[in-house]
Amino acid sequence: MAAHSPPPTARVQPTENRRLLKLKEMFISNFGCEPSFYARAPGRVNLIGEHIDYCGYAVLPMAIEQDILAAVQSVPSHVLHLTNTNPSYLDFSVGVNDIQIDKTKPLWHSYFLCGVKGIQEHFNLSSPTGINCLVDGTIPPSSGLSSSSALVCCAGLATLIANGKSLSKVELAETCAKCERYIGTEGGGMDQSISYLAEEGTAKLIEFSPLRATDVKLPTGAVFVIANSCVEMNKAATANFNIRVVECRLATKVLAKSKGLDWKNLVKLGDLQNRLSVSLEDILEVVEEILHPEPYTREEICESLGISLEELRASILSQNTQDVSTFKLYQRAKHVYSEAARVLTFKKVCDEAPANAVQLLGDLMNQSHVSCRDMYECSCFELDQLVDICLKSGAVGSRLTGAGWGGCTVSMVPVEKLSDFLLNVQEKYYKSDTRRAAMQKQSLFATKPGSGAMVILEEK
Repeated sequence: MAAHSPPPTARVQPTENRRLLKLKEMFISNFGCEPSFYARAPGRVNLIGEHIDYCGYAVLPMAIEQDILAAVQSVPSHVLHLTNTNPSYLDFSVGVNDIQIDKTKPLWHSYFLCGVKGIQEHFNLSSPTGINCLVDGTIPPSSGLSSSSALVCCAGLATLIANGKSLSKVELAETCAKCERYIGTEGGGMDQSISYLAEEGTAKLIEFSPLRATDVKLPTGAVFVIANSCVEMNKAATANFNIRVVECRLATKVLAKSKGLDWKNLVKLGDLQNRLSVSLEDILEVVEEILHPEPYTREEICESLGISLEELRASILSQNTQDVSTFKLYQRAKHVYSEAARVLTFKKVCDEAPANAVQLLGDLMNQSHVSCRDMYECSCFELDQLVDICLKSGAVGSRLTGAGWGGCTVSMVPVEKLSDFLLNVQEKYYKSDTRRAAMQKQSLFATKPGSGAMVILEEK
């Protein structure tokens, strides 16, 4: 199975690839020698299945052409030297045996360090090699297209090859998903999985425990268009993301306790459904029956679980949610279970390919956005405005993609309406604002499923 083989190696002539040639020349200018190899990891767009990977549910992303590309050379100095083609990202150096990652103020190099540290710890490397590395990225940062996870994945792959080690794509995905927690993000593994497991021409249904990827053939009558709201959101820099993770965890425990289950050992809503052996439709009825729509106070949760506030803080809340006073359990559980069902329906429509497939998929995307907006509350004014403009401009479905609170939308647009759609969205969303207008070229584009992470060697 391809997922259990290492990432592929491509051999290229830098002279035939302008970006690679420019990267090589800049590397030589910085480090005084040629890179030994290049590592590439793509960004992704999640078509449907938002905020459910960390609850144990399948998601449906595809890789995009935009990526992180690093020129790499192993050095005997036991020092990691990092530099970036973007001058606004400052150079950074650290001893490879002394990697500390600051959770309070995540910088660009912090994500790279996550990937380095993850590989070092996976192999328990006592004397890891030093690395000279020049990083180039084409994924808009903080846009919900997984620029940070792509950087982690690229760093993990670069460190793996530099140290002469080998892992399968699945093992790399699992390692990099875990090591992003060094920076304080309690994600579920979708971004790392699609970055490694993607294949050109197909979206993927990504399932977890065990990690596996299934091809999903998208309908030919429509294209997916990404539109950046131009509102940046770094999920490691605020508590919004981790609050949602904790709310899902709390909902799992309160529901499990009410059903007489061993709630202390259940942390994911997906695990709860499995333990109850019920359908997604049935578990939604359990949510309606047990949880109330009003926010739960910490005291109410403690009373419900029969624990103290100290126990709640120590064993359930994350580091940056210690001072949160109320939690919305009903809304978060309702979103997760309904979104998990939409993912499965989306795949079924793609597999069966009925005549009205494009409309059916568009409807599911629209339902997903409404749930993200109203039940999960991870949208923002600009995203809602952009979704509305996209739908009025000819999209059959449009939704936020990625963590939310900013970043991008993804829209499903009939092929014959694409040109008019792009012109309308440019006019109504981008040209009305000077800052957006300046970012327009890299903010609005049609995309198709791209390839996954790879090692690139220079053809001599």
